[in-house]
Amino acid sequence: MTVKQRLPYYIIGFFLGIMLVYFFLNKKNVEFDYLPNARVLKSIRRKPQIFSPEVLQIIHSKKIDSSTINQILKNGNVDIWNKLKLDSCMQYNIQGRNNLKNIMLTVKRCDSVAFIEKITVE
Repeated sequence: MTVKQRLPYYIIGFFLGIMLVYFFLNKKNVEFDYLPNARVLKSIRRKPQIFSPEVLQIIHSKKIDSSTINQILKNGNVDIWNKLKLDSCMQYNIQGRNNLKNIMLTVKRCDSVAFIEKITVE
């Protein structure tokens, strides 16, 4: 068999393999967090979250719901280039996506906890 004859078999097998892996891993809710944005958001979500008094006041005044904050921490856009290193913590600005673009969180990620320090609504 020549390469020209093998190529269609290879392409068909490759796409069938991709589809098979996609359907198996999709059922297990597997996440592939390889990009820096996804890794930062995942590490913040896994740690206990502590809200500052300013953020608690905004939540209690019903301007922003805690589910909105969780949605931003799941799908937000992290400004990795403007992070600040504070002692053993890193401070990030996380902006919402789609209909939450006007909300920005300032989060300080430490070794054991994540402090949500400030919410900015534009």
